[in-house]
Amino acid sequence: MRDLRTDHRWLSLNTATVRKQGSLIEIIDACARRGIRAIDPWRDQVAAVGLDRAVKAVRDAKLELSGYCRGGMFPANAAHRQQVREDNCRAVDEAKALGSPCLVLVVGGLPQYSRPGSAPSKDLAAAHAQAEDSIAELLEYARSAEMPLSIEPLHPMFAADRACVNSMRQALDICDRLDPKRSGALGVALDVYHVWWDFELAAQIKRCGLKRMHAFHVCDWLVPTTDMLNDRGMMGDGVIDIPRIRSDVEALGFSGYVEVEIFSNHWWGLSMDEVITTCISRMKSAV
Repeated sequence: MRDLRTDHRWLSLNTATVRKQGSLIEIIDACARRGIRAIDPWRDQVAAVGLDRAVKAVRDAKLELSGYCRGGMFPANAAHRQQVREDNCRAVDEAKALGSPCLVLVVGGLPQYSRPGSAPSKDLAAAHAQAEDSIAELLEYARSAEMPLSIEPLHPMFAADRACVNSMRQALDICDRLDPKRSGALGVALDVYHVWWDFELAAQIKRCGLKRMHAFHVCDWLVPTTDMLNDRGMMGDGVIDIPRIRSDVEALGFSGYVEVEIFSNHWWGLSMDEVITTCISRMKSAV
């Protein structure tokens, strides 16, 4: 297990962590000033400044990417499915242009939430099937672009509206069916916030193996949690045993970036510099 106590060279900042404090360009500048070597930008932030400008800013700052958020949101009714296909192919293209090692997939939940305007449904099994079929279809395009796809299982509280893939077992079962040769073209992004509760987690991390462990995200689970989406904790402020999970991940041979991703009304209310300073400090003390 790597010793992260002395520096923060393996810290990547998911740009959602400070999305309310500045533009993507301002976030890139702040990371470069503080010696943060990698980011994971969101598509809406890239769109706001333009893809070409974002690519240039990343290159000029000599930053790497630890991932690109996000593709997915697959379930939809027939009228929206071509839109879903085109949107996800664009996400692959954007990830490639930015030099990302993977495109993170948040697969979507019931169709009316994944793609507004779709007919309401309560058929979760149909959403599961449509998500997997759509990943299989996108995988062909992603292979041609040499862009790995990374399924991110989300906490079950998001099963209806954001992701009907809710555990490492479920994500890896999809990987087994769609990429049985374990080529690395399809894998997972493990976010401790979403999977820390799972009694099978250690076993599923071991099952995952290095080729399928594409990304590792950290934050913390607060008790009580006052907002199911926007009340994530800074590492060390909650109940997740982050070092234990990181130990399991790094036992696979994972040596990539540890990505801080915090959706938080509290942290969005502070200055960008204060948030980044705290992320650096907690990376050394709580991760």
